[in-house]
Amino acid sequence: MGISRRVFIGSVTAGVALGALPATGTLGATAVAASPPGDVVGKITVGYQGWFAAPGDGAPINGWWHWSQNWSQPPSPSNNAIRAWPDMRDYTGAYRTAYGNLGNGQPATLFSSYDQQTVNAHFLSMRQNGCDTAALQRFNPNGGEGATRDAMAVKVRTAAEANDRKFYVMYDVSGWANMQPEIKADWTAKMSALTSSAAYARQNGKPVVGIWGFGFADDNHPWSPAACLDVVNWFKSQGCYVMGGVPTYWRTGVNDSKPGYLDVYRAFHMLSPWMVGRIGNAGDSDHFYDLCTVPDQADCNAHGIDYQPCVLPGDVGGRQRAHGDFMWRQFYNVVRAGAQGIYISMFDEYNEGNQIAKTAETSAAVPVGSGLLGLDEDGTACSADYYLRLTADGGRMLKGQLALTPVRPTAPVTGGGPPPVDTNLALHRPTSESSHTQGYGSGNAVDGDANSYWESANNAFPQWLQVDLGAATGTKRVVLSVPPATAWGARTQTLSVLGSTDGSNFTTVAGPAGHTFDPATGNKATITFPATTTVRYLRLSFTANTGWPAGQVAEFQVYGS
Repeated sequence: MGISRRVFIGSVTAGVALGALPATGTLGATAVAASPPGDVVGKITVGYQGWFAAPGDGAPINGWWHWSQNWSQPPSPSNNAIRAWPDMRDYTGAYRTAYGNLGNGQPATLFSSYDQQTVNAHFLSMRQNGCDTAALQRFNPNGGEGATRDAMAVKVRTAAEANDRKFYVMYDVSGWANMQPEIKADWTAKMSALTSSAAYARQNGKPVVGIWGFGFADDNHPWSPAACLDVVNWFKSQGCYVMGGVPTYWRTGVNDSKPGYLDVYRAFHMLSPWMVGRIGNAGDSDHFYDLCTVPDQADCNAHGIDYQPCVLPGDVGGRQRAHGDFMWRQFYNVVRAGAQGIYISMFDEYNEGNQIAKTAETSAAVPVGSGLLGLDEDGTACSADYYLRLTADGGRMLKGQLALTPVRPTAPVTGGGPPPVDTNLALHRPTSESSHTQGYGSGNAVDGDANSYWESANNAFPQWLQVDLGAATGTKRVVLSVPPATAWGARTQTLSVLGSTDGSNFTTVAGPAGHTFDPATGNKATITFPATTTVRYLRLSFTANTGWPAGQVAEFQVYGS
């Protein structure tokens, strides 16, 4: 079985580490980014394992990769390697395990990351929930897992390209004995080819490469500072922007960090200190804000390094999540410290129960007798996608689209009551369309970026654009915009708003009318409904545009009553 970074971190607990350094005061000045916004600076990055497989999926590894302790045998209560059960409704491929049935009577099945549809579903949920960039974890590729990992890199590229997400290779060097020459050979012979993709992440014009594991104080990371520095500088000589996943106490060289590695850490373009296993509740996050986050940010500022702290949802099995309050406190703390980006630990880490990917909501979706918990473990109902939606709001706060707030704005379940005032219900939600031209797809209308836009096929009215709010929700108005650039002159688009609860039967919410988009007023138009309308799907139906022979929308925003 491959060695995970999680094998050793449990020995360095938050309780052991907390007393090691004096606390500091709060940040005295706003942090200044060493780099301008790019694909990692100013963005949400999620760690992506992509390391699950099952017999019969076609993967070279031909086993229950990471689902069970003994990969040759199906997962069961006595052969288990996970702490949370995935929500399986998004996957067309399902592999029968040796667990008993789920609480709802359905068979207990799991997905395979080797199925392209699985990876596509993951990257679609990233697109829908503001996860900008995926860091594909790559462990030592020279053993029995190598062929499967090579294939996964191609599948991730395909999914990223299809869903307009960015990705990059992040080497986890844990347990890689001959790392120094082999990591260079792997990049040169295999992974560097991925940078030809338009979806490959770039920062400051350079392809991003991550290296996780230098300087950790354990036997799995034995290399000298000189060897580590050689690798960092080699990647820089290849024209790469190099991100370092480093120990929590990198700056002081204590606890989980060996002394003498500060020059290695400061050679990276970006630093991301590890936090899994260090904090377990909101109070721990506040303590680390003073102990590490603020002085880390100041040190990075002083040395021209981009700072990307970790945010984690918490272990489901350890009952750490507090229906999102634990994760939101971390978002608040790292954003108020001035972080240049945020690294989510992790997207699909069901082994640690620390995933934001869709997860079983209740015991009805968990195998009976498994001992695993649903997201409602503390008595609060949470939708399967709740931690994805929470990540979307954390990203909005990082980007200044949501005011800094210690109060979690994200409801655990959508449609359960009146939505918060001023919450854009359409942000990062699934979309559909009658057509689009070139690369101007419907997803651009809900991505939070006023400069990207949807444009229908030209000279082919009528056309339509639709958003799925996820559940029947009270709605009162929509705000539409076209790009604010001066090149977009005034125009009037004739359109109506239709609503549906099932996606098939639509009624008119706001009748056809001309709506003017004027650069002098931000190129925006607001349509208020005569009465509060409860719908799941809202559709804009276009019949004319005085500025261009197509429907055009940069932002399709929906607000509740």
